[in-house]
Amino acid sequence: MKVKLIVDGGAMKPGPAVAQQLGPMGINIGKVIEDVNKSTSGFMGIKVPVELDIDPKTKAYKVKVFSPPVAEMIKKELGIDKGSGEAGKVRAGNIAFETIIKIAKTKQDSLPTKTLKAAVRLIVGSCVSVGVLIDSKSPKEIMREIDDGKHDKSIKEERTEVSVEKKKELDKFFANIKAEQDKAKKAAEEAKAAEEAKKTEEATSGAKEEEKKEEKKEVKKEEKKK
Repeated sequence: MKVKLIVDGGAMKPGPAVAQQLGPMGINIGKVIEDVNKSTSGFMGIKVPVELDIDPKTKAYKVKVFSPPVAEMIKKELGIDKGSGEAGKVRAGNIAFETIIKIAKTKQDSLPTKTLKAAVRLIVGSCVSVGVLIDSKSPKEIMREIDDGKHDKSIKEERTEVSVEKKKELDKFFANIKAEQDKAKKAAEEAKAAEEAKKTEEATSGAKEEEKKEEKKEVKKEEKKK
């Protein structure tokens, strides 16, 4: 029997989903969690696909760890919890091309590609959906550069180390972008709040006008009775 799970690397915790699948078989859930955490300790902070191959008769099991999704690895490298949510409009980070090569090397065996260059192209494509810049450029621009052969030397030499200077430059570039994004977000929120306030004011004003009209009607009715 095979049980597929998505766990936090090195930090799997007991939960109803695991208990429902393993409990009825009499499997020691605590031991399973311990073994899974040991097997995924190298992927701390990343969601990792795990498969448990269980023998229901003997209760013996094997833990098989699969490579984490590309998006999770990109976020892990950038130290962020989630992507932009608005790819193309909002940027979530600025990653080095060397790090793209590093991720491509890690994922290459599980990707439908024959060369490292093809694997790199797939990782660059994932950066589009996550909303991440590469070397302070859009992933689409980097993709064109790859196709033009501008990164062939780095890929061939499998350069995965990012210099301290380059890391600082990337961080500084993104800090400026984030500041602009935060400023635009705040302006949009303030505009929305002002619009809502205006609508509320208009609705309140309309209600008061209706109340005045009703009051006048009542006054006229009273005057006619007199």
